[in-house]
Amino acid sequence: MNPSDDPHSLLFLMGRFIQHLRIRQYTAQGLHNKEKSLRYFRVFCEQVAITQARQITRAVILNYQSYLYHYRKPDGAALAGGTQKERLSVLTGLFSWLTKEGLILYNPASDIELPRKTHRLPKIVLNPGEVEAVMNVPDVDTAIGLRDRAILETFYSCGMRRFELIGLNIGDIDFDRELVRIDLGKGQKDRIIPIGQRALRWVEKYQVEARPLLCANISQRKLFLSAFGEPITLSRLSTKIHNIIAKAGLTRGGSCHQLRHAFATALLEAGCDIRHIQEMLGHANLKSTEIYTHVSVKALKEAHQRYHPARMPEVAVS
Repeated sequence: MNPSDDPHSLLFLMGRFIQHLRIRQYTAQGLHNKEKSLRYFRVFCEQVAITQARQITRAVILNYQSYLYHYRKPDGAALAGGTQKERLSVLTGLFSWLTKEGLILYNPASDIELPRKTHRLPKIVLNPGEVEAVMNVPDVDTAIGLRDRAILETFYSCGMRRFELIGLNIGDIDFDRELVRIDLGKGQKDRIIPIGQRALRWVEKYQVEARPLLCANISQRKLFLSAFGEPITLSRLSTKIHNIIAKAGLTRGGSCHQLRHAFATALLEAGCDIRHIQEMLGHANLKSTEIYTHVSVKALKEAHQRYHPARMPEVAVS
């Protein structure tokens, strides 16, 4: 029997679980992340000839946890604690649901201790000069280049997440009030973010001059489109931003999140209240925002220069 048709197989029951979450109105990105984590576990199980949900025991879950801990990526790096926790958390949800539905006799993941999530500082934060270098990479004389400049400006001006940006529709940006509406951001929450005049000018220029060249379909409502007139995907967006940052001559990596970090750090160093930054970033917990107080070292450097004796003028000895 094909595993996808076997009602007791991991593949079949994982599909039912994802459908359950979809009905509970999880976001498309959230569902994608959970499906990805479940797929990793299913592949691990298949390697030891486990294909049925009822074959999963606590020992299997613990072996998988050990596997995640010892796994090394091609570059030799270990999986981040947050990644390990994410891949195990979805299993606790899956087996809890299977137990409640009577599809398995007991929950093998009921007492699994999840890894502690480490709170790491961003390794790379672009300074204003580097951000400007990135902004100047796209060829704005082309439709794609103009789109890319509008995307970069929106990222840096608003600090939104990748999936929030590609989810923007025409009409979500209020040019008169200089605001952006994000529908169903992380945690299924709507929020309003201010957007700067420079970003607005580039978005308007893109909408007027470039977007009609990318898509003549008036029923397409997504704001940022691919060269084929379709909504730009997360993977394509990530690749595009990575390449743009590399072309700017910055060799310290390159990702959409770097512009989000640059946005938050710039606001903090300019004196913006951290709770306002929290609201704009869409953080549910202030602790997530407070990470930027450690990234922003301007105030620390000023205090060090002012008070540390080694920084003070040398006193003449009589």
